[in-house]
Formats: sequence, C-alpha cells, structure tokens
Amino acid sequence: MKKPELLVTPTSVNNIIPLAEAGADAYLIGEQKFGLRLAGEFNREDVKRAIELAHSKGKKVYVAMNALFHNEKVDLLGEYLTFLTDVKADGVTFGDPAVLMAAKENAPEMKLHWSTETTGTNWYTCNYWGRKGAKRAVLAREINMDAIVEIKENAEVEIEVQVHGMMNMFQSKRPLLGHYFEYQGKALAVENRRQESNMFLHDKERENKYPIFEDENGTHIMSPNDICIIDELTELVESGVDSLKVDGILKSPDYILEVTRLYRKAIDLAVEKPEQYDEEKDSLLKAAEALQPLNRPLDTGFFFKETVY
Repeated sequence: MKKPELLVTPTSVNNIIPLAEAGADAYLIGEQKFGLRLAGEFNREDVKRAIELAHSKGKKVYVAMNALFHNEKVDLLGEYLTFLTDVKADGVTFGDPAVLMAAKENAPEMKLHWSTETTGTNWYTCNYWGRKGAKRAVLAREINMDAIVEIKENAEVEIEVQVHGMMNMFQSKRPLLGHYFEYQGKALAVENRRQESNMFLHDKERENKYPIFEDENGTHIMSPNDICIIDELTELVESGVDSLKVDGILKSPDYILEVTRLYRKAIDLAVEKPEQYDEEKDSLLKAAEALQPLNRPLDTGFFFKETVY
C-alpha cells in the first residue's frame, strides 16, 4: 500500500529541520505577494534556504502562488517562477490560470499543483487542469469522504487533501468587512482589530469565534474549529490519496511540530500496521485534542457531516 505524503506548513526557516525530524515529507511555503493564507512569511532568501535545508533531509518544498492576480502583478509571475526554478523548488501551488501560462513560458519543467480551495469538487475538473499541465489537484475542504475516494479512483493527477487545521470560510480582496461591522454596530463585533494575527468575529447566537486577519490579499475569515481526522485515515490511505496536509496557519511552531509527530505515527501505522492503528487511533485523537486551545475544538469538518460553517 502506498504511503501518502505528509505535507506541513512551517512558520519560518527555523522550523524546516525540526519538522523533517518529526516526520514531515514536504513543506508548503511562500510570501503573501504571491500566496494566500500562509503559516509564515518566506522571502526569497528564506525560500532558497528552506529548499536547501529540506533537500538535505530528502524532503520536498512547494511554493504557494495561489493568490488571485491583477494586471499589475502579472509581469512578476514569470520572473518569480524563474527564481523558483533556479533554487530548485519541487513544485508550485496555483489557482489563477495566469500562473500556469507564466510557467509554460518561464518554467516549463516546474511541477504545478492546482488549488482553488473551493472548486476542486469533482474528478472531471481535476483532470481538466491535469490536461492543462497540473500534476496535482488540491481538493476542496467542503466535500465528504465518499466524494474524495471517488475522485481519487478517477483522477489522472495526484490528489491532496487537508486533514488538520483551520478552513478558510471567506475571502475578500478588500479589507472592508471589519470596517463595515464596526460602523454598523452589528452582533459580529471585531475584537483586537489592530492585531492582524489575533482578530476574531464573535457570533453570539452560535457561540462561535471566527479568526479573521487582513493582509496584502484582503480579508480572510477562518473556521471556528480545526479539522482533525487523525483517527479516520484508513479510507484515505486505502484510496491512494497522494498527500495529506497539516495546515499550520495561525498556529505556533511548537503546535505544528507536535501535530506533525502525531500524524507521522498515524500514517505509518495506518499503512504498515492497520490493526495496530485501529487500536491506537483513539489515543492519537486524544493526544491531538490535548494540544488544542480551549476555544479551538476539533471536528471532522465536511468529511462525515454537513457542518454549519
């Protein structure tokens, strides 16, 4: 049985080696000029160094270029892709076709991962982008396990699935949402608005607290809970899904490190010793729950239920 890649999102270059030793197979990094909702900001020197360190441990580095690009940034894409080729990045995550077109002109050998976060919901679409040049499709977070298995059965490209962390609920290219609710005095009041990495929308009716931050790419509102399916990996492993992602956005380096260790153990057991995995998966889930802040409960997202967010 094939072992899926364990993909993690480090917060800085300093995390690369510790995460490799914790069991990560690959990293997703980038800078907000080109990438959305990153766990950490990696400038060009950081990207180069991260790749050197990861490759020294036999790991892969993918770079996020999944922003939506307006005209003023289009001319930057080709040069950035040339840079990524020169520093030997293992792949690029994209959603905007402008990246694909720029890659064909400037980095024809670069491995492309198609990711829009919302429209990877069927295998026809995955294969469409595969025939355009993508080698991997990142599936939407809002589909269930049966749909994921069916997509993998029919996909002509690699399939990546998020298994842990926050989900993005909303993005606007403009930083207006917080201003609107503050001005209107609505129930969803913005807390700590000046601290970009520590703002929340409060929904008193549902008793939910939604992390919100604004950056170069606009306003982002995240789910009130974190996905965790560390105890439900059997179907994904048996289906042959290629990459399982632990998203560390708005998480500490220590948190990401410990979660990586847990998923490394879970994946290894699910592939190599499935009976032992069945015996230990409850304890793995409890260990993951012990890492959670009190205001960030774990759930299974859309994998097994129609969640309300």
